[in-house]
Amino acid sequence: MTSETETGATGQSMSAGRDAEAVSRFVERFASEMTEAGMQRMASRVFAALLADDDGSMTSAELAMALQISPAAVSGAVNYLTQVSMVGRERDPGSRRDRYRLLDEVWFATFASRDRVLTRWESTLKEGVRILGEDTPAGARIAETVAFFEFLQAELVGMMDRWHEHRKTLGLPARDGRANA
Repeated sequence: MTSETETGATGQSMSAGRDAEAVSRFVERFASEMTEAGMQRMASRVFAALLADDDGSMTSAELAMALQISPAAVSGAVNYLTQVSMVGRERDPGSRRDRYRLLDEVWFATFASRDRVLTRWESTLKEGVRILGEDTPAGARIAETVAFFEFLQAELVGMMDRWHEHRKTLGLPARDGRANA
């Protein structure tokens, strides 16, 4: 847990010499960009705050203070982020407080969960092609969408495998905290 002496004006864990206002501006800018890409505004802000936190974990009170939002807003944002597998919830040891933590390999997990969504969409769209008829303009359009999603999924699987191989070359810590060999 972060002590008061290690917490800056934004509520973020602070390393010596870190500019709290610059951190806050970064959080808001990245959150804004995620919102423009379609993520809910509060979820974007909470995610960006966790991403900018040194240990990637904060309590509801810490998030509320850092972002100047209500605990209810934090709760709604965390519920969304949990649903889309970007944030996990855990109990602070010896406490009744929840701590929200970025998941390991959050971007990998996020894109992997999209694979499951694409599979469901493909199934529904294939049914649409059968119902509308492949030879109709609407059926042909939906069939092209199915083909695109099938292509995207095949590429996504290969890309995720290549990422794991590339990640090893970067010397990033493994999930257990050790450097990749």
